[in-house]
Amino acid sequence: MNSDNRPSLMWGAASDRGRRRKINEDAYLAENGVFLVADGMGGHDAGDIASATALGALSFLLEADTIEPELVDVLVDVAQKEVRAIETGPKGRGAGTTLTGAVLAYVDGVPYWLIVNVGDSRTYLLSNGELEQMSVDHSEVQELIDAGMLTAEEARHHPRRNVITRALGGPDEPDADFRYVPVEAHERILVCSDGLTAELDDEQIREILLAVPDPGTAAQELVDSALEAGGRDNVTVLVVDVTGVPHDTDGVTAERDQDVVPGGRRLMEDTQPRNGG
Repeated sequence: MNSDNRPSLMWGAASDRGRRRKINEDAYLAENGVFLVADGMGGHDAGDIASATALGALSFLLEADTIEPELVDVLVDVAQKEVRAIETGPKGRGAGTTLTGAVLAYVDGVPYWLIVNVGDSRTYLLSNGELEQMSVDHSEVQELIDAGMLTAEEARHHPRRNVITRALGGPDEPDADFRYVPVEAHERILVCSDGLTAELDDEQIREILLAVPDPGTAAQELVDSALEAGGRDNVTVLVVDVTGVPHDTDGVTAERDQDVVPGGRRLMEDTQPRNGG
């Protein structure tokens, strides 16, 4: 891909183990158009190893000149196999991790964000002052919200809020969701583990993203605010600003949600209950 056709980006990252965790089981990639967060599953053995292993499998994306959707799809499957292969000992319950983020990909030479998600870490888009969650949580409480049995605010305090229905490393295929989002100037991508969204609601997050122009400072401010609100879990935040787009792709009018699903994957809006649920 001609470098003249790449959007101009600025980004920052911040991560903390939180006030109650002994280690940080989160991991992230933030480089060369690849912005991913993995959250090792609490209650499972080797959560920190699982998150690092998953991103290690996807680190090939950092070296690719041009990222096609099919490549991300294949590497997610590789990550699933490598996380499942982690040895956790005879009493281990198996390693697991969430995965979410935005990868700069190209369709007919036009740059798009390819949003990928497995689990309940989140990817957001801030555009024209509005914050939109681009991923869909794979969680029990999200299923209850979809069924009209819980509000989003009630879900934040529900006793089953940490139970996820999809993950890398589980016995079933991870069934990652993919979604295309056109890259547009002056927009901001947020990728985070649930240590952020468990402490701050979307409006609090939006206010910080709007108030702090530098992406690195914004990422740290979000982490600090989560810690001040309780810091019950590891918290990791990536903030990515699109500072410019190539002149020949400016004004792309593609819809926000394109039905382009490599490898037959579901769209994010097609979240399903876990098997047997």
